[in-house]
Amino acid sequence: MKILVPCKRVPDPDQKLRLNAEATDVDSTALTYILNPFDAIAVEEALCIRETTHPDAEIIAVSVAPAEGEDDLRTALAMGADRALLVEHDAQLDSWNVARLLAAVVEREQPALVIMGKQAVDDDANQTGQFLAVQLGWSQATFASQVEFTETGLRVHRETDLGIEIIHVSLPAVVTADLRLNEPRYASLPSILKAKKKPTEYTTAEELGVKPEPRVRLLSMELVHSQRNCEMVTSARELILKLRETEVIKG
Repeated sequence: MKILVPCKRVPDPDQKLRLNAEATDVDSTALTYILNPFDAIAVEEALCIRETTHPDAEIIAVSVAPAEGEDDLRTALAMGADRALLVEHDAQLDSWNVARLLAAVVEREQPALVIMGKQAVDDDANQTGQFLAVQLGWSQATFASQVEFTETGLRVHRETDLGIEIIHVSLPAVVTADLRLNEPRYASLPSILKAKKKPTEYTTAEELGVKPEPRVRLLSMELVHSQRNCEMVTSARELILKLRETEVIKG
């Protein structure tokens, strides 16, 4: 079976962000990028599936990014993915158009399963997986904290506000990974060196037959600075009084 794992290139959250001169986007001139942590969880789950239930599984990492996005695909290859596909695209894309490009890749690769992060840490949109499933007409299971294969498909434990929900979905399916699904492995030095020899294919939206049609336009951005004051109290009663005074002031 084939497992497709979309991998988004995101700014490393452990760095100070600045806006560009027009305040329309983050200044990317000094940014460093990483593989989206939730997508790393998805890569790990694909590897676990190959190691436990489907030893013949081929794992394909795919990213929609500028040419520099190959570096982050190498992370997935170093973890254990078999090959990578980079859809080169320099402009910003909303979730709907990313899903359109991924749907075209799915049509070409014909995987039985797509596993991806539930969201990206840059925009936290939590939309692409759902859009992809709708465009493909596939089953979907979001916020997965456990995935098990059954005779008829997948049994997925979902993280919800009310607790764990267990659902059954047929294959092919789109599954989005939650934080508690697994702990991604670290790539060893030999794996990193081997990843450089693994194949990476390049394509474009035009070659996939997709013309991006932006549905979201970003007008402006601002950096919000939060300031906290620490005040020590000696009792729970004093704490309650302080909180009540704060609420009165805010109100």
